[in-house]
Amino acid sequence: MRVGIVTGAGRGIGAAIATRLAADGLAVVVADIDLAAAERHAASLARAVACEVDVSRPDSVRGMVQRALDQFERIDVLVNNAGITGPAAPLSEYPYEEWRRVLSVDLDGVFNCCQAVVPHMQARGSGRIVNIASIAGKEGNPNMCAYSAAKAAVIGLTKSLGKELATSGVLVNCVTPAVIETEILRELTPEAVQYMLQRVPMGRPGRLEEAAALVSWLASEECSFSTGAVFDLSGGRATY
Repeated sequence: MRVGIVTGAGRGIGAAIATRLAADGLAVVVADIDLAAAERHAASLARAVACEVDVSRPDSVRGMVQRALDQFERIDVLVNNAGITGPAAPLSEYPYEEWRRVLSVDLDGVFNCCQAVVPHMQARGSGRIVNIASIAGKEGNPNMCAYSAAKAAVIGLTKSLGKELATSGVLVNCVTPAVIETEILRELTPEAVQYMLQRVPMGRPGRLEEAAALVSWLASEECSFSTGAVFDLSGGRATY
């Protein structure tokens, strides 16, 4: 039985991904900084355990990985989904503390999780890592400098790690969603949401199940010749 870790899986896209991976037959570690939310969602899945994790802290991430190994003895899939948007503000007014907070979760968190999991996947000679970036990392959203910068860096990290591991059996890819119907939209101003929706040619936000379906394939063994790649989920917004 294959085993997957999904961070930020207590709600939103992460919860949808965990549900889909469980439906695909994987045992799932539902990891979230909100343990109660993780426990609620894990209880709804066939083979799942909840785990509290702060992805910005390497020691917390190592504890999550050990929990997965103690429970299931292997890790086949890592989905780095945990993230925050931070405030909407011009760069000249952007609080330094918020800049650091967003980068520590959205970028450092991906690095920490990959660094903790990759050795186990390399030892097995197989694995799938899926990083959830954002269309903001490709195009840059105004008044979202920290989020845009962090997600652009996740794309670069994905390309770098994908090349590093290309012959190891471990494939690393990322997804760049545009607006998806999740609770995270509530963190943004109505103006910021409208800005993003106006740029989606399909004229609607993406659905959770659409995001989960793409991750499902990237996490599967059918995905065998794509690594270091960026997969858009943007309703036609992406131009490259």
